[in-house]
Amino acid sequence: MAAAAQRAGRSPQAITLMAVSKTFPAESIGAAYSAGIRVFGENRVQEFAAKAATARALPGAEFHLIGHLQSNKAGRAVELFQAIDSVDSLRLARRLNETAAGLSQRLPVLIEINTGGEVQKSGLAPASPELEELLQAAPDLEHLQFRGLMTVPPYTSDPEQARPFFRQLAQMRDELAARHLPGVGLDVLSMGMSHDFEIAIEEGSTCVRVGTAIFGVRERP
Repeated sequence: MAAAAQRAGRSPQAITLMAVSKTFPAESIGAAYSAGIRVFGENRVQEFAAKAATARALPGAEFHLIGHLQSNKAGRAVELFQAIDSVDSLRLARRLNETAAGLSQRLPVLIEINTGGEVQKSGLAPASPELEELLQAAPDLEHLQFRGLMTVPPYTSDPEQARPFFRQLAQMRDELAARHLPGVGLDVLSMGMSHDFEIAIEEGSTCVRVGTAIFGVRERP
């Protein structure tokens, strides 16, 4: 991470390492915590619920939902996670806003963008009417703190092929920032995983989501 940041003329301290702990037990989270990691990503509400009591007992540990979230599970997600990084519809944003009303502070969220246009993946299409609706509604979602954008580009064995998608998200962030949209913060660009995080950092990522490189290869069911 530090080498990639230096190549891009950036400070390594400006980039958050998120350990993606999905499918791994609470003990693995504890080991990563002992190694200094404080931010963790999980894909499923029910899976994390089973290990939340142990995981959330770690002082200063922060847990983000990075997988697709169904609206009917929004309430449980708000109970379990400190942030939702995969908001992909206005409907979901409104539901999260309702369930976050009882929190002592606004719920941090990221807008997920489907930069690759893959039908099997969640996320809003860039420049889509649905995205514009969400951006315009942001000021009325007073219990949410919109912090930026997230993407999962199409997977290829060559990490360099992810660069255009990372660059696209960074350019999109800059264009949205130039519009000075009320209620929409754009400080966070969550992009890059184990095989391509260096490319993502070079293209402006502020948060890389690393699983395999930290916890090892996941067992397939």
